[in-house]
Amino acid sequence: MSLFQPLSNYTVISRDKVLDLSQPHIMGILNVTPDSFSDGGQFNAIDSALAHAKEMIAAGASIIDIGGESTRPNAQAVATSDEIQRVVPVVKAIRQQLGSIGKDIWLSIDTSNPAVMQAAFDAGADIWNDVRALKRDGAAAMAAKLDIPVMLMHMRGEPTTMNNLAQYDDVIKDVSAELAARIDEVTNVGVKREKIIIDPGFGFAKDYEHHRALLSQLDSLQTLELPMMFGISRKRFLAEVLTKSGVEAVATTQALERDAVGTAAGLFALQQGASIIRTHNVAMMQQAVALWQQLSSYHQG
Repeated sequence: MSLFQPLSNYTVISRDKVLDLSQPHIMGILNVTPDSFSDGGQFNAIDSALAHAKEMIAAGASIIDIGGESTRPNAQAVATSDEIQRVVPVVKAIRQQLGSIGKDIWLSIDTSNPAVMQAAFDAGADIWNDVRALKRDGAAAMAAKLDIPVMLMHMRGEPTTMNNLAQYDDVIKDVSAELAARIDEVTNVGVKREKIIIDPGFGFAKDYEHHRALLSQLDSLQTLELPMMFGISRKRFLAEVLTKSGVEAVATTQALERDAVGTAAGLFALQQGASIIRTHNVAMMQQAVALWQQLSSYHQG
């Protein structure tokens, strides 16, 4: 496979907006939670969340992913009313206070709760990013009703149990088969296939060796013939990579010290067909994407 193979010609539509996924997009992470693993509590006030969203858009993000409930291992559940109160005011603030930029930017909601997604959609959100792949009661039906693009992530169990379920005969084949089965299940409920974006679920029910295999063979998931979102930013696998490097200076890292290796991982994913790269550090990822796009353009003549 060429390092500069063009991305597949996918688009997704939300209301009257079209997202062209034949070009790479950067999804900036905006956690409005007190307990997310790398930035909990930093952006859970409206002013700070709005300022951070503006900063990420200026740095090159075309999608802002807003999350009101942490999905880190053993995270505490959040009441529906609390999650709505965290997410919806941020959606409204971006739409109302950032002028034309705020109107044009794509807003994704990182939630598994159909009531939260309904409220966020009514406030102006565009995409449903669900780590549980619409498995909660009423979620698939809600996605069909809203006719909204959905990101279906591969995970086994729940954040509290997933680490015990990281056992695969062949992680590439198993992840692909389980995603395919879930795609069939949600389309049978009325979700349109052309609204689906897949997410291989890095950091969820997978160990170090599973991550190595997935990241080196991510292009295998193209057999599903759907656009892909890739999210590994600041996750434990990156810490394990640095620890195993044998370089003492990077052997022990905090989450926000992993942006360089996360950017490299994002570039590998882009080279293997991922259309959307989800990241905490938009500016760094944008530099890598710019290089890839210009070299890709050169190789395509």
